[in-house]
Amino acid sequence: MTDATRRWLYDDLAADYDNWFDGEGKTVFATELRALETILPGLPRPWLEVGVGTGRFARALGVELGVDPSIGVAELARDRGIPVLRGRAEALPLRDAVFGTVFFIFCFCFIAGQAPALAEAHRVLRPGGKLVMGLLLRDCRLGGLYDEKKQQGHRFYSQATFCTFPEVRLLIEGAGFRVERVLSTLFETPEAADEVEEPYEGFDTAAGLTVVLAEKLLK
Repeated sequence: MTDATRRWLYDDLAADYDNWFDGEGKTVFATELRALETILPGLPRPWLEVGVGTGRFARALGVELGVDPSIGVAELARDRGIPVLRGRAEALPLRDAVFGTVFFIFCFCFIAGQAPALAEAHRVLRPGGKLVMGLLLRDCRLGGLYDEKKQQGHRFYSQATFCTFPEVRLLIEGAGFRVERVLSTLFETPEAADEVEEPYEGFDTAAGLTVVLAEKLLK
């Protein structure tokens, strides 16, 4: 699928995706947010979210700027007060070494060039800057479920590339980062989640979602 087609697909699905978090996905969103908030203290600013989507996480976390290739989701993000630049994760329209922290929040599996995207995050970060990733992983319960949906041609997940935790760690380290902290959360299925969960330290395949904090190293 071309980048243009990929953007058109997500433009078309933007409202459905966003509305899910206001309904049956409300508790899932709160659980994801809780895990991300756990690692926020001390993260250097300014903050950039790559694949900012509808701006739901950016607004809740206080991210100053987003980048996204999709016109539809960018409009929703701007409605939430998040400035958005149109661009791809693999070629960020930004200068070198200007950000303190770069976020990839549950969008990494939808990025076609994952290694180039991490290289770009490294480029735009200042020395010692931080990388925060919220991940759906193939070797975790929820990511494995979505990977099955991908094989079945799901309208949203059919375009995803789900990695395992070791694969993502190799990509992160290969891009010039050192993993500092890993959190696991969402041990209930999205359908069964009825209360906000506290994240657990470390990687756990029984979890639905994984959060990784890494530091930029000088190459």
